Amino acid sequence: MRRLILPLVLLIATLLRAADAPLEKEVADLVAGPQVTVVHFWAPWCDNSKAELGPDGWARFIVANPDAKFVFIAIWHKGQKPEPVLAAAGLGAQPNLLVRTHPNPSRLAADRLNTFLGQPLTWLPTTWIYREGKLRYALNYGEVHFTMLQTLVEDARDGAKWEH
Repeated sequence: MRRLILPLVLLIATLLRAADAPLEKEVADLVAGPQVTVVHFWAPWCDNSKAELGPDGWARFIVANPDAKFVFIAIWHKGQKPEPVLAAAGLGAQPNLLVRTHPNPSRLAADRLNTFLGQPLTWLPTTWIYREGKLRYALNYGEVHFTMLQTLVEDARDGAKWEH
């Protein structure tokens, strides 16, 4: 029985990685565009992620930045649906917001998603800012401060600063 467990675990891990591919390609295509794209990783159970959904949080920020694209990806979600949590916070109907759920729901360190687009994922929430396929800023350890995020988005918009 023990000899069957390791091959089974490896098979499951391979299938989960294969399931990642369409979502990762979709996001890679989005961030390759000329507009600023904010990729936000979160989970419906995560208190830090939920704290960002308050009245002065993501809903207001997304409306204030209609020329930017936003991609919310629920990871480590334990199978919980993200849409009800986002809808309660006024998120989901914005034309510049794309909501996705990663196919691997595990938050166990041994088999959870820990990289995306070649970048490490170690904490929730995590927020990345892209423009023209380049990662401009990575906020990898917890809640964002929206005044700081606004500064980073505006800086990423200014293409003249990114000639190196």
